[in-house]
Amino acid sequence: METFAAASPVLQALLAGVFTWLMTAAGAALVFGLKSMRRGLSDLMLGFAAGVMIAASVWSLLIPAMEMEARAGRPEWVAALVGFICGGAFLFVLDRILPHLHPGLSAEGVEGVATSWSRATLLLAAITLHNIPEGLAVGVAFGAAAEGEVTSVAAAATLALGIGIQNLPEGAAVSLPLRGAGLSRRRSFFYGQLSAVVEPMAAVLGAALVVVAAPVLPYMLAFAAGAMIYVVVEEVIPESQRGANTDLATGGAMAGFIVMMLLDVILG
Repeated sequence: METFAAASPVLQALLAGVFTWLMTAAGAALVFGLKSMRRGLSDLMLGFAAGVMIAASVWSLLIPAMEMEARAGRPEWVAALVGFICGGAFLFVLDRILPHLHPGLSAEGVEGVATSWSRATLLLAAITLHNIPEGLAVGVAFGAAAEGEVTSVAAAATLALGIGIQNLPEGAAVSLPLRGAGLSRRRSFFYGQLSAVVEPMAAVLGAALVVVAAPVLPYMLAFAAGAMIYVVVEEVIPESQRGANTDLATGGAMAGFIVMMLLDVILG
């Protein structure tokens, strides 16, 4: 741990991003033992992922952003507001441009510009879009820790741990539907883990931007929070509530929020 703490923030972000990617791969590997997942379990896991992302956005991103501005003697709400809006707007634009299909929807549910991409590619694009803000959040958190602000390497590592935990069901959410659609186990696993390859890249980008432009750090923290909340509200929660297991999904969201909150408070 001491060696990790002494590493550069970019390297820390890369390693943390690789960890979250491997957690997604572990979830995708469930395809080698299962052909499908019961809808109730899927909704529970999606709800849990939503809870983790909401708690991470608040405890690990927005609150530190406001504390940094307060310490600098600036209005603490400005950076949080501007960054949060920009993060949501960024995902809104990507959502309108990138062709993608959320798991569980038919071909009529394809979003983004018109395309001839296969269903597997569209599902992969949807989860990849989901993972971009997660990677950015991890990278920005490690960049903030390196700046010696109100967060620490332990807090950034806790954020990566929480995101990694909720990546387990995300990997399964890609690989199992593809397996059920007739793809081989190997191809289903490949697409499942591939959806999170973007996380190490986004983490490195986030950390590098913070190192280069430290004054905008509070804005970047809030940007990552806005992007994650957009994904949760636009994608994760609606998917978890689409079936008949709404109470189960809601309970999962509550549990995910509690787990991430406790991880941040106790370990961070």
